[in-house]
Amino acid sequence: MRKSPPTFALLKSPWGETFNRLVSQVEESLMLVSPFIKLSRASQVLSHLQKRGIQNDVQLVVLTDLRPESALSGSTDLEALVQLSNCLPRFDLIHLPSLHAKVYLADRRMAIITSGNLTDSGIEGNLEYGIVSTDESIVREIRKDVESYALLGAKISSHAISALLDEIKELKRLFKKAERTIRSRARRVFKEKLDETRIQILRHRAKGKTTNAILSETTVFLLSKGPLRTVELHPLIKRLHPDICDDTVDRVIDGVHFGKKWKHHVRNAQQFLKQEGRIRYYNERWHLVS
Repeated sequence: MRKSPPTFALLKSPWGETFNRLVSQVEESLMLVSPFIKLSRASQVLSHLQKRGIQNDVQLVVLTDLRPESALSGSTDLEALVQLSNCLPRFDLIHLPSLHAKVYLADRRMAIITSGNLTDSGIEGNLEYGIVSTDESIVREIRKDVESYALLGAKISSHAISALLDEIKELKRLFKKAERTIRSRARRVFKEKLDETRIQILRHRAKGKTTNAILSETTVFLLSKGPLRTVELHPLIKRLHPDICDDTVDRVIDGVHFGKKWKHHVRNAQQFLKQEGRIRYYNERWHLVS
């Protein structure tokens, strides 16, 4: 009796051939989830799609972390995202600052879950480990989970990512200048530009989505794992959205401090969801209404 081919396999370094096989199998939708992305690997993905003549048909979704520190350190090349955006009409970029997962999906055919980023070192250089699955039901479940992660992030337009690249180039120039001098003014100018770039990313994050919407979706996502107290929700939400959960900002009314402003936003989101009938409060915990 012939054995069925295995639907699971262990993934050991280097795993470039396996990644290439995944990209070669995509027909409709490719999802790349990686906090760090380098130009060389993005170019490789684009080349695969172009050689097969499907670059205009395949939807490519990239879920990554666009914090300026990643680009400044060289961990991520924003040029990679600009290239993909310019060459692929069905390209979607999602920014999620709490992202740590590395997942790669070809339709519902194949999934890779690994410790390796979409970089040369992550795929070929470092000692990484993971699994590969071609089980359609498993791949579908992984895709569903990744899509739920994407809902917590912010979609970044092609124009916005090009503008961010210009900001990062200016930041790198200022950083080199600040490194070469001990003068406080040069360092202060760099810090001001870094803060300005962070605010720009926050602005893109807020486009088309209110703080209430972001926190409401996050609350539903967390409660889907089980009931939670508000005090248990707070650190989980902050971990997912460190950029909008700023402990340095108080809510002040008529000179009276009422605690961290972002926690009041969480409360507003809870009340909104309760009024909508999507969650309920019972036994000192918030529950998702099935």
